[in-house]
Amino acid sequence: MDASHRSGCPINLTLEILGDRWSLIVIRDIMFGNRRHFRELLQNSEEGIASNILADRLKRLVERGLLTRADDPTHKQKAVYSLTEMAIDLVPLFAHMGAWGRKHLAVSEELSIRAELLENGGSNLWEDFMEELRAKHLGKVLPPGTPSVLGRLTEAYLEVVNRKKNG
Repeated sequence: MDASHRSGCPINLTLEILGDRWSLIVIRDIMFGNRRHFRELLQNSEEGIASNILADRLKRLVERGLLTRADDPTHKQKAVYSLTEMAIDLVPLFAHMGAWGRKHLAVSEELSIRAELLENGGSNLWEDFMEELRAKHLGKVLPPGTPSVLGRLTEAYLEVVNRKKNG
């Protein structure tokens, strides 16, 4: 056992990487919000992450192998963050966390609709979403005409937001 870890328990080791207040939120925003740049992550954070915390989490997630960072070819001073396979493998965890939160906590309709769709769609939808993320972040080629799970999740979110705004 490596002395830098409290134990070799898989739950402990996972929490040592993802158990802080912000890491899963940053991954969530990249995964479900398709936010790939620092400024997008900072300005569109529902929870209001501070810039120094965001910079630290992005650095740690890159170091731990959950994200990659590359120069943005469209802008010399920007970086693009991408999910790695390790992060994409968290989709089922996010689906279970969303289902648990919907069952036990007072969630908002607009912020829980994606969790509801993932829960109802089950493992087949999760796999389709993971394949889409592999295409977006890892360059995997999807068959032409493959429906977008992210598009479906985003559309459902926007429908609820618009209904609440206009209703």
